[in-house]
Amino acid sequence: MHGSDEFMVADRTANQGNRIVQPDIRVAFVLSPSFTLLPFAGFADTLRHSADDADRSRQIYCHWRILGPSLTPIRSSCGAKVSPWQTYDEPTNYDYVVIVGGLLSAFEQHAAETFDFLRAAAGRQVPVVGLCTGSFAMAEAGLLDGKRCSIHFRHREEFEARYPNVTITTQEYYTFDDGMITCCGGTAAIDLAVEIITLHCGRARALKGLADLIVEEHREVHHVPRFPYEELLSCGDWRIERAVMLMRSGLSNPSSTRDLAKRIGTSVSQLDRAFVEHVAMTPTQVWRAMRLQHARWRLLNTDRSTTEIAEECGFADCAHLVRWFKREYGETPQRFRRKRLDVTLGSIMPTGSRARSRVAGQLPAQGPPAGGSRRSGGTGEATRQAGDGAVAAEVHSRCTLQINR
Repeated sequence: MHGSDEFMVADRTANQGNRIVQPDIRVAFVLSPSFTLLPFAGFADTLRHSADDADRSRQIYCHWRILGPSLTPIRSSCGAKVSPWQTYDEPTNYDYVVIVGGLLSAFEQHAAETFDFLRAAAGRQVPVVGLCTGSFAMAEAGLLDGKRCSIHFRHREEFEARYPNVTITTQEYYTFDDGMITCCGGTAAIDLAVEIITLHCGRARALKGLADLIVEEHREVHHVPRFPYEELLSCGDWRIERAVMLMRSGLSNPSSTRDLAKRIGTSVSQLDRAFVEHVAMTPTQVWRAMRLQHARWRLLNTDRSTTEIAEECGFADCAHLVRWFKREYGETPQRFRRKRLDVTLGSIMPTGSRARSRVAGQLPAQGPPAGGSRRSGGTGEATRQAGDGAVAAEVHSRCTLQINR
């Protein structure tokens, strides 16, 4: 009843007559009990804007469905309910199965059929995507053993305790590992959607979705949170909370612990003791770690020189940054940047998956993909390119400038 023909959509232009074409990417959404609305909406709306020209929201280039173990409405963490469009069907009808995580307090409410569907998708080499705590469901289904996984920092300890065989990172917004794709959640779901749409529909169409959402730039896989230690802003100790706020606002102009304590209205010894109790680090060490992580982010996401980054991150000079950076990350900033930006497409593609095989040979070996796979053949492709025309070119030009700033 819900086979691949369901995804065939009517002609997009008069020039094509009544010819039927298939979308470039097909996505099945699975909503967890008490799912988080933002990552679901961010991923789905990026697909929606990329799926059609202008803002007509037709499922032409991208297609999606919401599946569930039944058609019973699923309540989100904010109280809004979404009804599945259909029950689980054959996973190979889709290019990706995206499970949207929810509150962990509702995790036990997952139906057994949901884990069976995730395992079936993985067994048929359909990439599985976990948004937010969707990674918990993937791990529970046994899909992440021996793999890397992106986790929101608030869930790190619980995930490690539950799934010790999974290698986790809180320093990447999303992670690809052999067909298993995980995302820490929030607005990072938009960035992941852009990455995936680029692989199938091309960069111009993916960036159209980004522009329509009024998102300034696409954050790459190596982005890290710009302000680490954010959890300390709500740790319950007013001295630490105020100190971290001051540290965040003074990354380029750090001062001594004595000055920091004076501005907060406490003593150096009390401030040192509070930090050591909460994070086993002194205020000086935390502030330096913040600046180093911010320097790391700038190395990966800007074209600033090491000297410029040293100044922007509050280091006395370039040599000072190099010394501390090497101590923290085991290599110089220059080597760090060169190694991580010299990444082939294969290192972020889900290896062994149907998605990779479809785009093999059609994308450049390095850098952002110039286009995606096509099911519909040469005539349709020529018509599409003509139909996109100046709009796609303008979006690509405008958004590329934003990304490369």
